[in-house]
Order: sequence, then C-alpha cells, then structure tokens
Amino acid sequence: MVTPGALSRRERQIMDIVYRLGRATVQDVLQGLDGPPSYSSIRATMRLLEGKGHLKHISDGPKYVYLPTRTRNIVRKSALRHMMDTFFNHSVETTVATLLDMKSKDLTDDELDRIQVLINDARKRGR
Repeated sequence: MVTPGALSRRERQIMDIVYRLGRATVQDVLQGLDGPPSYSSIRATMRLLEGKGHLKHISDGPKYVYLPTRTRNIVRKSALRHMMDTFFNHSVETTVATLLDMKSKDLTDDELDRIQVLINDARKRGR
C-alpha cells in the first residue's frame, strides 16, 4: 500500500500537476513547475513515483504519458487518515476542531452552512 507520507516535496508537486491535468508527460510537468530541475531529473522522479505505485504510464509514440494509479479522492482520504492517526490520536473531532480553529475567521457563511449540512448528514447516517 502507498503511504501518503512517503512523498518528497518535489514528488508532491509532480503528483499535483498530474492530478490537475489527468495525465501528463515529463514535458507537461516541466511546464507546470516553477524553477524546474532538468528534464532527466523529472523523468527519474516520475519513474520513482511509478515504482512507488503512485503513477503508471502508457506509450504515446516515443514518449510516456503518466497517469495516477488512484483517484485524487482516494489519495485525499488516505492522506487525511494518516494525518489524523499521526497528529490527532485518530480523532475526527480534534481534527475538525483544529481546522475550524485555524480557518474560522476565513470561512464564509455559505461555507459554514455547507459544513453544517455535512454534520447533519453524518448524524442521520450514524443513526
């Protein structure tokens, strides 16, 4: 299984670009990075990501096109679960409380209303 904490900063940047584009060549990734390293460095990192199970490739003529092996939603859930287990003692309540504490002044009334709907839905599902 792929562990979310196993990615370096550059690997996360590359994965963000691949997720945003849906599929990407090394050249696509180079164009999406600020101050990118060399073509061969990106190619090697993408091969490493493939070896770790995060990417797969298909051939398009002479070039490889890389695709994520899991949907972004699955990866988000896995990363959040890892973070909750590591930093919040497996507690959804503590995780949400921390997020709200960090961002409460930035949340709009519409966002707070949508969060309340999610809480109400979770209550209904739990009963």
